[in-house]
Amino acid sequence: MQSRVKWVENMTFLGQSNSGHSVVMDGNGGEKAPSPMELVLMAAGGCSSVDVVDGLKSAGQKITGCEAQISSVRREQAPRIFTTANLHFVVTGENLDEAVVAKMVTDSLEKYCSVCLMLGEGVEMTHSYEVVEE
Repeated sequence: MQSRVKWVENMTFLGQSNSGHSVVMDGNGGEKAPSPMELVLMAAGGCSSVDVVDGLKSAGQKITGCEAQISSVRREQAPRIFTTANLHFVVTGENLDEAVVAKMVTDSLEKYCSVCLMLGEGVEMTHSYEVVEE
């Protein structure tokens, strides 16, 4: 897998993926676009969401919605790495089995989500969830 990032102007950068997609990043803390650190959190939420949705569908659950709400804490001094991050999943569906939801969320964080597993090497990663009956 490859990608590249090109400087556009001021502190604006354009990330280009090998699959042909682009994303704008803002080095001024998200003034014009997401910051690189915001994208890291979104990548963790996206990667883990794929695991949760796919796992619930595979388990025969009638899932109609899934939202990952990611909160984090960063160090005050440089490098301003994340010290903690929590992925809270709001899973909506019909007659969802809460034990299955809990297992899918846990398995994603601990076994399957590549982004979370990489972050977990230096970041205290936690998860939580809630089930919403539709």
